[in-house]
Amino acid sequence: MFFAQKVAAAGFTAICSPGDAGQISLSIRNAIRAGLFDGPRVMAAGRYVTTHQGLTDWYPTWIGAPETSIGKLVTTSAEAVEEIRRQVKDGVDCIKIALDGIQRRENGELVAAFTQDETEIMVRETHRLGKKAIAHARGREATLYAARSGVDLIFHANHLDGECIAAMLETGSLVCPTLTHPRNTIDFTQPHDPAYQRGRPEGARREYDIGCANWKKARAAGVPMLTGTDTGFAVTPYGEWNARELELFVEDLGFTPGAALRAATEVNAGFMTEGDRIGVLEPGRAADFIGLDFSPLTDIRLLQDKSRIRAVYIAGKEIRIPDRAYDPRQVTDFALINWTDLYTRERVAELRRLQRPHLAAAE
Repeated sequence: MFFAQKVAAAGFTAICSPGDAGQISLSIRNAIRAGLFDGPRVMAAGRYVTTHQGLTDWYPTWIGAPETSIGKLVTTSAEAVEEIRRQVKDGVDCIKIALDGIQRRENGELVAAFTQDETEIMVRETHRLGKKAIAHARGREATLYAARSGVDLIFHANHLDGECIAAMLETGSLVCPTLTHPRNTIDFTQPHDPAYQRGRPEGARREYDIGCANWKKARAAGVPMLTGTDTGFAVTPYGEWNARELELFVEDLGFTPGAALRAATEVNAGFMTEGDRIGVLEPGRAADFIGLDFSPLTDIRLLQDKSRIRAVYIAGKEIRIPDRAYDPRQVTDFALINWTDLYTRERVAELRRLQRPHLAAAE
Protein backbone atom coordinates (compact mmCIF):
# COMPACT_ATOMS: atom_id res chain seq x y z
CA MET A 1 0.00 0.00 0.00
CA PHE A 2 2.90 2.32 0.84
CA PHE A 3 4.36 1.92 -2.64
CA ALA A 4 0.99 2.15 -4.38
CA GLN A 5 0.48 5.49 -2.66
CA LYS A 6 3.95 6.63 -3.76
CA VAL A 7 2.92 5.96 -7.36
CA ALA A 8 -0.23 8.06 -6.88
CA ALA A 9 1.79 10.87 -5.30
CA ALA A 10 3.98 10.82 -8.42
CA GLY A 11 0.90 11.69 -10.48
CA PHE A 12 -0.24 8.25 -11.66
CA THR A 13 -3.90 7.75 -10.83
CA ALA A 14 -4.14 4.17 -12.16
CA ILE A 15 -1.61 1.34 -12.37
CA CYS A 16 -1.55 -2.23 -13.65
CA SER A 17 0.24 -4.89 -11.64
CA PRO A 18 0.49 -7.64 -14.27
CA GLY A 19 1.65 -10.40 -11.94
CA ASP A 20 2.58 -11.02 -8.31
CA ALA A 21 2.49 -13.56 -5.51
CA GLY A 22 0.35 -13.78 -2.41
CA GLN A 23 -2.60 -11.90 -3.96
CA ILE A 24 -0.85 -8.62 -3.15
CA SER A 25 -2.28 -6.48 -5.95
CA LEU A 26 -5.73 -7.97 -5.36
CA SER A 27 -5.56 -7.02 -1.68
CA ILE A 28 -4.32 -3.49 -2.40
CA ARG A 29 -6.96 -2.98 -5.10
CA ASN A 30 -9.75 -4.15 -2.82
CA ALA A 31 -8.62 -2.05 0.15
CA ILE A 32 -8.54 1.09 -2.00
CA ARG A 33 -11.90 0.29 -3.62
CA ALA A 34 -13.42 -0.21 -0.17
CA GLY A 35 -12.28 3.26 0.84
CA LEU A 36 -9.97 2.00 3.59
CA PHE A 37 -7.00 3.84 2.04
CA ASP A 38 -6.43 6.52 -0.56
CA GLY A 39 -4.53 5.29 -3.55
CA PRO A 40 -4.53 4.77 -7.30
CA ARG A 41 -6.88 2.57 -9.24
CA VAL A 42 -5.25 -0.87 -9.41
CA MET A 43 -5.61 -3.43 -12.18
CA ALA A 44 -4.73 -6.64 -10.36
CA ALA A 45 -3.34 -10.00 -11.42
CA GLY A 46 -2.14 -13.24 -9.88
CA ARG A 47 0.90 -15.39 -10.50
CA TYR A 48 2.38 -15.67 -13.99
CA VAL A 49 1.24 -18.80 -15.79
CA THR A 50 4.50 -20.51 -16.75
CA THR A 51 5.84 -23.91 -17.76
CA HIS A 52 9.15 -25.73 -17.73
CA GLN A 53 11.89 -23.48 -19.15
CA GLY A 54 9.59 -20.46 -19.01
CA LEU A 55 10.05 -17.19 -17.16
CA THR A 56 9.72 -17.72 -13.37
CA ASP A 57 10.51 -21.46 -13.65
CA TRP A 58 13.75 -20.64 -11.86
CA TYR A 59 14.00 -23.59 -9.51
CA PRO A 60 15.48 -27.08 -9.90
CA THR A 61 12.93 -29.54 -11.22
CA TRP A 62 13.03 -31.53 -7.99
CA ILE A 63 11.85 -28.40 -6.11
CA GLY A 64 9.23 -27.23 -8.58
CA ALA A 65 7.65 -23.78 -8.25
CA PRO A 66 6.92 -22.89 -4.60
CA GLU A 67 3.54 -21.39 -3.81
CA THR A 68 5.38 -18.24 -2.71
CA SER A 69 6.83 -17.74 -6.20
CA ILE A 70 5.43 -15.19 -8.64
CA GLY A 71 5.07 -18.00 -11.19
CA LYS A 72 2.54 -20.83 -11.29
CA LEU A 73 4.02 -23.85 -13.05
CA VAL A 74 1.65 -25.74 -15.37
CA THR A 75 2.61 -28.75 -17.47
CA THR A 76 -0.52 -29.29 -19.57
CA SER A 77 -3.14 -27.13 -21.24
CA ALA A 78 -5.70 -28.50 -18.79
CA GLU A 79 -3.59 -27.31 -15.85
CA ALA A 80 -3.22 -23.89 -17.47
CA VAL A 81 -6.98 -23.56 -17.93
CA GLU A 82 -7.57 -24.66 -14.34
CA GLU A 83 -5.12 -22.03 -13.07
CA ILE A 84 -6.80 -19.32 -15.14
CA ARG A 85 -10.20 -20.30 -13.73
CA ARG A 86 -8.82 -20.28 -10.18
CA GLN A 87 -7.35 -16.79 -10.62
CA VAL A 88 -10.59 -15.48 -12.11
CA LYS A 89 -12.47 -16.90 -9.13
CA ASP A 90 -10.05 -14.99 -6.88
CA GLY A 91 -11.04 -11.80 -8.69
CA VAL A 92 -8.12 -10.88 -10.95
CA ASP A 93 -8.52 -8.31 -13.71
CA CYS A 94 -5.95 -9.89 -16.00
CA ILE A 95 -3.95 -13.07 -16.56
CA LYS A 96 -0.23 -12.94 -17.31
CA ILE A 97 1.34 -15.66 -19.45
CA ALA A 98 5.12 -16.15 -19.33
CA LEU A 99 5.48 -16.80 -23.05
CA ASP A 100 9.23 -16.34 -23.32
CA GLY A 101 11.37 -19.34 -22.56
CA ILE A 102 14.97 -19.45 -21.42
CA GLN A 103 16.22 -21.82 -24.13
CA ARG A 104 17.80 -20.44 -27.30
CA ARG A 105 18.37 -21.85 -30.75
CA GLU A 106 21.81 -21.93 -32.33
CA ASN A 107 21.20 -18.50 -33.87
CA GLY A 108 20.46 -17.06 -30.42
CA GLU A 109 16.70 -16.77 -30.93
CA LEU A 110 14.58 -17.40 -27.83
CA VAL A 111 12.31 -20.44 -27.96
CA ALA A 112 8.76 -19.74 -26.77
CA ALA A 113 7.81 -21.51 -23.55
CA PHE A 114 4.37 -22.50 -24.85
CA THR A 115 3.28 -23.63 -28.31
CA GLN A 116 0.92 -21.65 -30.50
CA ASP A 117 -1.94 -24.04 -29.71
CA GLU A 118 -1.30 -23.85 -25.96
CA THR A 119 -1.19 -20.06 -26.11
CA GLU A 120 -4.47 -19.90 -27.99
CA ILE A 121 -6.16 -22.16 -25.44
CA MET A 122 -5.05 -19.93 -22.55
CA VAL A 123 -6.01 -16.67 -24.24
CA ARG A 124 -9.37 -18.04 -25.36
CA GLU A 125 -10.22 -19.15 -21.82
CA THR A 126 -9.08 -15.81 -20.37
CA HIS A 127 -11.31 -13.92 -22.79
CA ARG A 128 -14.22 -16.32 -22.29
CA LEU A 129 -14.15 -15.41 -18.62
CA GLY A 130 -14.12 -11.70 -19.42
CA LYS A 131 -10.52 -10.91 -18.43
CA LYS A 132 -7.55 -9.35 -20.23
CA ALA A 133 -4.63 -11.50 -21.35
CA ILE A 134 -1.07 -10.23 -20.90
CA ALA A 135 2.10 -11.85 -22.20
CA HIS A 136 5.75 -11.44 -21.31
CA ALA A 137 7.43 -11.87 -24.69
CA ARG A 138 10.81 -10.49 -25.77
CA GLY A 139 11.66 -13.06 -28.42
CA ARG A 140 10.17 -13.11 -31.91
CA GLU A 141 8.48 -16.52 -31.55
CA ALA A 142 6.72 -15.71 -28.27
CA THR A 143 5.69 -12.30 -29.59
CA LEU A 144 4.23 -13.88 -32.74
CA TYR A 145 2.32 -16.53 -30.77
CA ALA A 146 0.92 -13.82 -28.49
CA ALA A 147 -0.15 -11.60 -31.36
CA ARG A 148 -1.74 -14.43 -33.33
CA SER A 149 -3.68 -15.50 -30.24
CA GLY A 150 -5.05 -12.03 -29.62
CA VAL A 151 -3.22 -11.32 -26.36
CA ASP A 152 -4.49 -7.93 -25.23
CA LEU A 153 -1.12 -6.57 -24.15
CA ILE A 154 2.35 -7.80 -25.06
CA PHE A 155 5.11 -6.63 -22.75
CA HIS A 156 8.49 -5.89 -24.35
CA ALA A 157 8.40 -7.48 -27.85
CA ASN A 158 11.99 -6.38 -28.57
CA HIS A 159 12.40 -8.80 -31.46
CA LEU A 160 9.08 -8.31 -33.23
CA ASP A 161 9.16 -8.37 -37.03
CA GLY A 162 6.81 -7.74 -39.93
CA GLU A 163 4.89 -10.97 -39.37
CA CYS A 164 4.36 -10.03 -35.72
CA ILE A 165 3.17 -6.56 -36.71
CA ALA A 166 0.68 -7.98 -39.21
CA ALA A 167 -0.71 -10.31 -36.55
CA MET A 168 -0.99 -7.46 -34.03
CA LEU A 169 -2.93 -5.34 -36.47
CA GLU A 170 -5.25 -8.26 -37.28
CA THR A 171 -6.05 -9.23 -33.67
CA GLY A 172 -5.70 -5.84 -31.97
CA SER A 173 -2.81 -6.74 -29.66
CA LEU A 174 -1.15 -3.77 -27.98
CA VAL A 175 2.54 -3.37 -27.13
CA CYS A 176 4.09 -2.01 -23.94
CA PRO A 177 7.86 -1.78 -24.55
CA THR A 178 8.77 -0.79 -20.95
CA LEU A 179 11.68 1.49 -21.79
CA THR A 180 12.45 2.75 -18.29
CA HIS A 181 13.83 -0.44 -16.74
CA PRO A 182 16.47 -1.10 -19.42
CA ARG A 183 17.42 2.57 -19.72
CA ASN A 184 17.82 2.84 -15.94
CA THR A 185 19.85 -0.37 -15.98
CA ILE A 186 22.10 1.14 -18.65
CA ASP A 187 22.34 4.60 -17.10
CA PHE A 188 22.46 3.92 -13.35
CA THR A 189 24.02 0.52 -12.62
CA GLN A 190 27.25 0.97 -10.65
CA PRO A 191 30.50 -1.02 -11.06
CA HIS A 192 30.08 -2.60 -7.60
CA ASP A 193 26.66 -4.03 -8.50
CA PRO A 194 26.47 -7.73 -9.45
CA ALA A 195 24.47 -6.72 -12.54
CA TYR A 196 27.37 -4.57 -13.74
CA GLN A 197 29.89 -7.34 -13.16
CA ARG A 198 27.74 -9.76 -15.18
CA GLY A 199 27.62 -7.34 -18.11
CA ARG A 200 23.93 -6.64 -17.70
CA PRO A 201 24.08 -2.95 -18.77
CA GLU A 202 25.81 -3.93 -22.03
CA GLY A 203 23.24 -6.66 -22.68
CA ALA A 204 20.42 -4.24 -21.89
CA ARG A 205 21.89 -1.73 -24.36
CA ARG A 206 21.97 -4.30 -27.17
CA GLU A 207 18.39 -5.38 -26.52
CA TYR A 208 17.26 -1.77 -26.14
CA ASP A 209 18.73 -0.68 -29.46
CA ILE A 210 17.15 -3.67 -31.24
CA GLY A 211 13.85 -2.95 -29.55
CA CYS A 212 13.78 0.75 -30.39
CA ALA A 213 14.30 0.02 -34.08
CA ASN A 214 11.48 -2.55 -34.07
CA TRP A 215 9.07 -0.56 -31.88
CA LYS A 216 9.38 2.37 -34.28
CA LYS A 217 8.38 0.08 -37.14
CA ALA A 218 5.38 -1.21 -35.20
CA ARG A 219 4.26 2.29 -34.32
CA ALA A 220 4.62 3.44 -37.94
CA ALA A 221 2.42 0.52 -38.97
CA GLY A 222 -0.30 1.59 -36.52
CA VAL A 223 0.27 -0.68 -33.50
CA PRO A 224 -0.77 1.26 -30.35
CA MET A 225 1.95 1.67 -27.71
CA LEU A 226 1.32 1.82 -23.97
CA THR A 227 3.62 3.42 -21.43
CA GLY A 228 4.89 1.12 -18.70
CA THR A 229 8.06 0.88 -16.66
CA ASP A 230 8.70 -2.50 -14.99
CA THR A 231 8.50 -0.60 -11.72
CA GLY A 232 9.58 -2.29 -8.49
CA PHE A 233 13.19 -3.21 -9.20
CA ALA A 234 16.17 -1.56 -7.51
CA VAL A 235 16.69 0.55 -10.66
CA THR A 236 12.98 1.43 -10.89
CA PRO A 237 11.73 2.08 -7.33
CA TYR A 238 8.01 2.78 -6.98
CA GLY A 239 7.04 6.40 -7.45
CA GLU A 240 10.49 7.51 -8.60
CA TRP A 241 10.80 7.00 -12.36
CA ASN A 242 7.31 6.21 -13.66
CA ALA A 243 7.13 9.43 -15.67
CA ARG A 244 10.53 8.83 -17.25
CA GLU A 245 8.76 6.51 -19.67
CA LEU A 246 7.13 9.51 -21.33
CA GLU A 247 10.50 11.21 -21.73
CA LEU A 248 11.89 8.05 -23.34
CA PHE A 249 8.90 7.75 -25.67
CA VAL A 250 9.88 11.19 -26.95
CA GLU A 251 13.65 10.74 -26.84
CA ASP A 252 14.00 7.19 -28.15
CA LEU A 253 10.80 6.36 -30.05
CA GLY A 254 10.15 9.71 -31.74
CA PHE A 255 6.83 10.55 -30.06
CA THR A 256 5.87 14.18 -29.66
CA PRO A 257 5.24 15.24 -26.06
CA GLY A 258 1.51 15.39 -26.85
CA ALA A 259 1.53 11.87 -28.30
CA ALA A 260 3.42 10.54 -25.27
CA LEU A 261 0.87 12.15 -22.95
CA ARG A 262 -1.96 10.61 -24.94
CA ALA A 263 -0.28 7.18 -24.68
CA ALA A 264 -0.03 7.55 -20.89
CA THR A 265 -3.64 8.64 -20.54
CA GLU A 266 -6.20 7.75 -23.18
CA VAL A 267 -4.35 4.82 -24.79
CA ASN A 268 -3.33 3.25 -21.48
CA ALA A 269 -6.84 3.70 -20.13
CA GLY A 270 -8.25 1.74 -23.08
CA PHE A 271 -6.51 -1.34 -21.74
CA MET A 272 -7.16 -0.79 -18.03
CA THR A 273 -10.09 -2.11 -16.03
CA GLU A 274 -13.02 0.34 -16.35
CA GLY A 275 -11.03 2.09 -19.04
CA ASP A 276 -14.16 3.69 -20.43
CA ARG A 277 -14.40 5.75 -17.22
CA ILE A 278 -10.83 7.08 -17.13
CA GLY A 279 -8.10 8.44 -19.39
CA VAL A 280 -10.10 11.39 -20.76
CA LEU A 281 -11.66 14.42 -19.09
CA GLU A 282 -15.23 14.60 -20.32
CA PRO A 283 -18.77 14.37 -18.86
CA GLY A 284 -19.68 10.94 -17.59
CA ARG A 285 -16.13 9.88 -16.77
CA ALA A 286 -14.32 9.81 -13.46
CA ALA A 287 -12.46 13.04 -12.68
CA ASP A 288 -8.95 11.61 -12.46
CA PHE A 289 -6.37 14.31 -13.13
CA ILE A 290 -3.29 16.05 -11.82
CA GLY A 291 -2.49 19.74 -11.47
CA LEU A 292 0.95 20.96 -12.61
CA ASP A 293 2.77 24.28 -12.40
CA PHE A 294 4.22 23.81 -15.92
CA SER A 295 3.23 22.54 -19.34
CA PRO A 296 4.54 19.05 -20.10
CA LEU A 297 4.18 19.94 -23.78
CA THR A 298 7.07 22.34 -23.23
CA ASP A 299 9.29 20.04 -21.16
CA ILE A 300 7.97 16.53 -20.56
CA ARG A 301 10.94 15.69 -18.34
CA LEU A 302 9.49 17.85 -15.56
CA LEU A 303 6.77 15.25 -14.98
CA GLN A 304 9.43 13.35 -13.01
CA ASP A 305 9.77 16.23 -10.52
CA LYS A 306 7.14 15.58 -7.85
CA SER A 307 7.64 19.10 -6.47
CA ARG A 308 6.02 20.40 -9.68
CA ILE A 309 2.84 18.37 -9.08
CA ARG A 310 0.42 20.65 -7.27
CA ALA A 311 -2.53 18.29 -6.89
CA VAL A 312 -3.66 14.72 -7.59
CA TYR A 313 -7.37 13.99 -7.97
CA ILE A 314 -8.97 10.55 -8.24
CA ALA A 315 -12.72 10.39 -8.88
CA GLY A 316 -12.92 14.10 -8.10
CA LYS A 317 -11.32 13.69 -4.67
CA GLU A 318 -7.97 15.31 -3.95
CA ILE A 319 -5.43 12.77 -2.76
CA ARG A 320 -2.75 14.10 -0.41
CA ILE A 321 -0.02 11.62 0.43
CA PRO A 322 3.00 12.91 2.36
CA ASP A 323 6.39 11.82 1.10
CA ARG A 324 8.08 9.54 3.64
CA ALA A 325 11.56 8.06 3.57
CA TYR A 326 12.07 4.35 4.15
CA ASP A 327 14.88 1.84 4.55
CA PRO A 328 14.53 -0.59 1.65
CA ARG A 329 16.34 -3.33 3.50
CA GLN A 330 13.52 -3.38 6.02
CA VAL A 331 10.73 -3.86 3.50
CA THR A 332 12.10 -5.87 0.57
CA ASP A 333 14.69 -8.47 -0.39
CA PHE A 334 16.21 -5.62 -2.45
CA ALA A 335 16.96 -7.84 -5.47
CA LEU A 336 20.50 -8.37 -4.18
CA ILE A 337 21.21 -10.81 -6.98
CA ASN A 338 21.51 -7.86 -9.39
CA TRP A 339 21.82 -4.62 -7.42
CA THR A 340 23.09 -3.58 -4.00
CA ASP A 341 21.96 0.03 -4.28
CA LEU A 342 18.49 1.56 -4.57
CA TYR A 343 18.41 4.05 -7.44
CA THR A 344 15.96 6.65 -6.23
CA ARG A 345 16.03 10.09 -7.83
CA GLU A 346 17.88 11.38 -4.78
CA ARG A 347 20.48 8.61 -4.98
CA VAL A 348 21.06 9.10 -8.71
CA ALA A 349 21.49 12.85 -8.17
CA GLU A 350 24.02 12.12 -5.43
CA LEU A 351 25.97 9.78 -7.71
CA ARG A 352 26.00 12.38 -10.45
CA ARG A 353 27.30 14.98 -8.07
CA LEU A 354 30.20 12.66 -7.40
CA GLN A 355 30.71 12.78 -11.18
CA ARG A 356 31.40 9.15 -11.69
CA PRO A 357 32.55 8.75 -15.27
CA HIS A 358 29.95 6.20 -16.41
CA LEU A 359 27.07 8.34 -15.09
CA ALA A 360 28.52 11.55 -16.51
CA ALA A 361 28.79 9.83 -19.88
CA ALA A 362 25.14 8.76 -19.66
CA GLU A 363 24.11 12.38 -19.32
